[in-house]
Amino acid sequence: MKLYQEEVRMEQGIKIVTIGGGSSYTPELMEGFIKRYQELPIKEIWLVDIEDGKEKLEIIGKMSQRMWEAAGHKVEIHTTLDRREALTNADFVTTQFRVGLLNARIKDERIPLLHGMLGQETNGAGGIFKALRTIPVMEEIVSDMRELCPDAWLINFTNPSGMITEAVIRRMGWKRCIGLCNVPVISMMNEPALIQSAGEELHYRFAGLNHFHWHRVFDRNGNEVTRDILKHINEENGGTPVNIYHAPFYMELLDSMGMIPCGYHRYYFAEREMREHSLREFRKGGTRAEQMLETEKELFELYKDPALNHKPEQLSRRGGAFYSDAACECINAIANDKNIRMVVSTQNQGAITCMEKDAVVEVTSIISASGAQPLVWGDFRPSARGWLQMMKAMEECVIEAAMTGDIGLLEEAFCLNPLIENGEESWRMMEELLVAHEKYIPRFAKTINRLKAKGIDFKDPIVSRLIGQGM
Repeated sequence: MKLYQEEVRMEQGIKIVTIGGGSSYTPELMEGFIKRYQELPIKEIWLVDIEDGKEKLEIIGKMSQRMWEAAGHKVEIHTTLDRREALTNADFVTTQFRVGLLNARIKDERIPLLHGMLGQETNGAGGIFKALRTIPVMEEIVSDMRELCPDAWLINFTNPSGMITEAVIRRMGWKRCIGLCNVPVISMMNEPALIQSAGEELHYRFAGLNHFHWHRVFDRNGNEVTRDILKHINEENGGTPVNIYHAPFYMELLDSMGMIPCGYHRYYFAEREMREHSLREFRKGGTRAEQMLETEKELFELYKDPALNHKPEQLSRRGGAFYSDAACECINAIANDKNIRMVVSTQNQGAITCMEKDAVVEVTSIISASGAQPLVWGDFRPSARGWLQMMKAMEECVIEAAMTGDIGLLEEAFCLNPLIENGEESWRMMEELLVAHEKYIPRFAKTINRLKAKGIDFKDPIVSRLIGQGM
């Protein structure tokens, strides 16, 4: 019966809903769907956003329609601020939103840097607070999906993707969910050329957590070429995403581990160098989020052009390239039962022996109509195993804090996170972040009111201005 329903759906056309549809990433999403249209007959796409994103949503909606018309396909593009209207009878829901918009990311980055600690979107204190803002909204989305599209798949690439996906699957009980990240895609695209294997097929195995994974690589004959690639990891095009500073890895460490680390491991294995670079950049010209605001302004000026009907090259500077294309490939694999390999966040199911069976991990998986089936990795050696278990414990504390407003759990997460220095300075930073994000974390209202009564304020004029504007 289920297979018959899937066949009928494909014949009638697929309904896609994108929450955060006004994002500058959306043209890449459209490009990915257009490229796969012969396999993935989409009938309608609903782009959903909030009132603060209304103008961008309208711009993106018009451009998306132009892209489909230029491709010669009759796909209806709808834009709405009514999430429930969009979700009714959806087949796939993608999430790519940022609670508090880029102004919230500015706070996530500036406040830690003002305290001499790393300010970054998915790592350290900034990543924790992004999760605190996002998880309650995901609860609302999942609640609506239960009522309006109970058979839909949720494809998440809202950061921090691993934590959000764990919250949705493990805590909210929505099993039809897969989390995505562009970092493994970038590695698999860039690394073959490092060993003159651009024309040869390499086989990849990834395992770990989102933004905290390792991988190994084999040639077509099963010979491992991991260490051949590792020799090039400190080169300019060594597989690290362009938005991550290229602090050198210590090669003896990597050779001992025998695995290729995620680019984000630089924040942990070269923490001091990464922090000092971030502080230098901050003092010279502000944060990455402030730079992205300027890039977004340029992109949306381009998107307004009624003659533009394709993804502009400038979008590659935005960061996060290939997220959207990965989402399209994942949806295509589920809809067509393709049984292809992808690196996704999904429940462990024993793939990594040192992690709980129902924990969400990032691992090479087979994607089919039944979702993601992780491939067995096995165990990690002591150092990687210790890192993973500590980072997963930190994630669990953050998720529980986001769902309950428990300040003690948030403090536990701060203590566990390796990029946050324990002590008075970190507590002050946490208090300032709580007050700064008051609008988007109402579950912490009791704690925030107590902090405001103590007179918690900001020496930074930009953060003060954003708060004064209600952002």
